[in-house]
Amino acid sequence: MTLVDLGLPGVPGRASRPDTPGLVDAFGRTATDLRVSLTDRCNLRCTYCMPAEGLDWLPGGDLLTDAELVRLIRIAVEQLGVTNVRFTGGEPSLRKGIADIVAATAALQPRPRISMTTNGIGLTRRAAALAEAGLDRVNVSLDTLDRERFAAITRRDRLDDVLAGLAAARDAGLAPVKVNAVLLPGINDDEAVPLLRYCVEQGYHLRFIEQMPLDPQHGWDRANMVTAARILDMLSEEFTLTESPSPRGGAPAERWVVDGGPAEVGVIASVTRPFCGDCDRTRLTADGALRSCLFSQQETDLRGPLRAGASDADLAEVWRATMWAKLAGHRINEAGFAQPIRPMSAIGG
Repeated sequence: MTLVDLGLPGVPGRASRPDTPGLVDAFGRTATDLRVSLTDRCNLRCTYCMPAEGLDWLPGGDLLTDAELVRLIRIAVEQLGVTNVRFTGGEPSLRKGIADIVAATAALQPRPRISMTTNGIGLTRRAAALAEAGLDRVNVSLDTLDRERFAAITRRDRLDDVLAGLAAARDAGLAPVKVNAVLLPGINDDEAVPLLRYCVEQGYHLRFIEQMPLDPQHGWDRANMVTAARILDMLSEEFTLTESPSPRGGAPAERWVVDGGPAEVGVIASVTRPFCGDCDRTRLTADGALRSCLFSQQETDLRGPLRAGASDADLAEVWRATMWAKLAGHRINEAGFAQPIRPMSAIGG
């Protein structure tokens, strides 16, 4: 099969892709971090992520099977140079075969580092089994420590389950346990300090994330966003923050040492401090679409060629060409920026 046969257009006006097995792009970046969405479904209804009634979930037949997912992950690791695999959703713990998928990923050579982004609700039941299967660590979403606020933000009264899930992950050795928090103006923007204090006490690594334009309602408003600068100002009122000496590399978070360490706090400022120039991520949706950027307006179908009999080499070449066509940046701060058609839950975080 050729790229044309597989439905992948050429990239006009750019130099030819170098003859290298890795996922390089025309701007000198190499993708080694694979984000794999296992499902678009979620058991929370966070106000900035989806409406109260939920969304129209992907039909079951559109989802990649466990075997198809594992095959594509294997190609990414063995042929394309991927060294980190993160499972996302929706809520990835809702995928029945997640432990088997993790185990198959951990069995690959060279073994990638394996993580998962989760809302934490399923960790009390699954943390130990996932650790045994080969999961290395987790990122858990937690925007508030107040039970009423949690119920208002997520439309579910599940704060106790999330806190228990965090503890279960720590006890299972899924270290470091990272906490992702989004601050919303007038709702929880006074909790920057309490959240950091809680995470320092519990030994968790806190990451604040600027709210991004990925909601299905397209209600994101830059004017109402709690910026990285504001978050750092609030934290600095209670803590002494110094820039982390550890190299950032392609990591999305800028990190600061808290009160001399060893605790650190990070801020992921995708909007006000874009880090596109160092991006090392490639994305696979639950229904088999490749995305070169979280905010991309285009996707490349892998499910169709895979089910039509494409070889591993064919699929790897489609993947390389998709990443070669990656744009220089997400363009959030440019006039005419348009949100992706898919919301975050359907793309994978």
